[in-house]
Amino acid sequence: MTRLLALLLAILTLTLPASAADDISAASRSVVRVVTVAMMEGEVVGFGHGSGIAISPTRIVTNAHVVESAVRYPGNVALGVVPSEGKKSYAAKLIAIDTARDLALIEITEGRIPPAAIYSGPLESGDDVVALGYPGNVDLATARSANDYITPRTPTRSEGNLSNTQGVDGVAMLIHTAKISRGNSGGPLVDQCGRITGINTAITRADDGDSPFAFAIAGRELTRFLADADQPFTTVGTPCLSLAEADARDRAALDADARASAAANADRDAAAKHDRDLKQARAEEAALAARENRIALAGVLFVIGALAAGAGLLFYSQQNLRNAKIAGGVGAALILVAAVLFVTRPDAHAEIADSTGGPGAAPAAAAPTLAAGNLLCTIRPDRSRITVSSTTDVPVAIAAGGCVNGRTQYAQGSDGRWQRILVPNDEATVTVASIDAAGRDYRVDRYLLDAETMTKAREIRAGVALKGCSADPGALAALATQQDAIRSALPPNPNERLVYECQRAAP
Repeated sequence: MTRLLALLLAILTLTLPASAADDISAASRSVVRVVTVAMMEGEVVGFGHGSGIAISPTRIVTNAHVVESAVRYPGNVALGVVPSEGKKSYAAKLIAIDTARDLALIEITEGRIPPAAIYSGPLESGDDVVALGYPGNVDLATARSANDYITPRTPTRSEGNLSNTQGVDGVAMLIHTAKISRGNSGGPLVDQCGRITGINTAITRADDGDSPFAFAIAGRELTRFLADADQPFTTVGTPCLSLAEADARDRAALDADARASAAANADRDAAAKHDRDLKQARAEEAALAARENRIALAGVLFVIGALAAGAGLLFYSQQNLRNAKIAGGVGAALILVAAVLFVTRPDAHAEIADSTGGPGAAPAAAAPTLAAGNLLCTIRPDRSRITVSSTTDVPVAIAAGGCVNGRTQYAQGSDGRWQRILVPNDEATVTVASIDAAGRDYRVDRYLLDAETMTKAREIRAGVALKGCSADPGALAALATQQDAIRSALPPNPNERLVYECQRAAP
């Protein structure tokens, strides 16, 4: 019984879904501790630290006052960066500093850190915000040695609300209620999607029971500083939606598109029916005219035939047999032709051929292949959850066998969509790109993962080394199996979902 229970628990453990993707945890990967170490005659005589956040794989933003000692004493004070993951710390150097804005840009000399995006949209009073960093009071409670300050660990998060925006000495500041302390300086204030809204820089004193408030340098000041430093960065201006909200909006947009398509089809069907009815009326008018003309002609021929027959009888009574035969034959022939014309008169009702198949005609069954051709795919913000990526148009060239852009092989999944899961070596993000078989809907799901999950995904990816495109059924089957295995290692929901609408483009 015990063995059976253990087996059931093992199976349950294997089938449990991966932990849910958390945007704040994803942003935490970009947060670092910034340390300054003062040396004198080979000995450490001073130590300081603050927080920072990566805005490129090698460059970090922090407060100017965090690195002030390194600026004043460059020969004696060393800069270092301690990431939130991994086992190493890195040396750093100063790139740019703005003491008026209290911002600095530093660069690590080795290693890479997942960069964060800056939110450029509007902020409202009461918006939820989260402070990330390394508060000194937490360090005092948990650190047991100086080595703890240079060991990678997850930053502390503190939730609060945005109060308002105020100018302090000419610099736009976000006033918020997320609890921070010394050590948080230079760390980010992020929204619920993990995007940088500001850089924490100061707190109010809480004397005599006063409620504490925190100050963060506003995102617009940060972007100006980075632009002045010629530092590229990523901005996202769309509102922060939960994936459930994005899915609901996606369904609503699809329903609206379906209703619009149904209305357009109904209009086309109504126009086609009107055209058919008009053609039918004209055809019936023509058929009735033809019927009446045929009957009239039959009547005329019958009368002439009867007169000819009467003339034949008259000639017969006069013993003029030759003329009697001619007149009688002509009369009989005309009467016969009249009878034939009358019997074969057209119907008064006519049926026209329907080349469209009618409004209820069933479409031809589509072949189960990926529609080939060149597409230009445009983002649908109303159907997307955008957190970290740019949303420029995406050109997609598809071959029927699933080769995309001439270099990436897609495989058909159980849902009918063609997909490729990309697991890079130098970025902590797994991307699932997929397109429907008709080539109308292109989607990009991004999972911003911790180091352990990324390692697992890379191990699974290493099992099938399919580079480029292939028509080999065995290779395609192996790719599909591998992608199913990678999906099972991912969280249930992505951090970002980009939905594109595709149109046919010129070759």
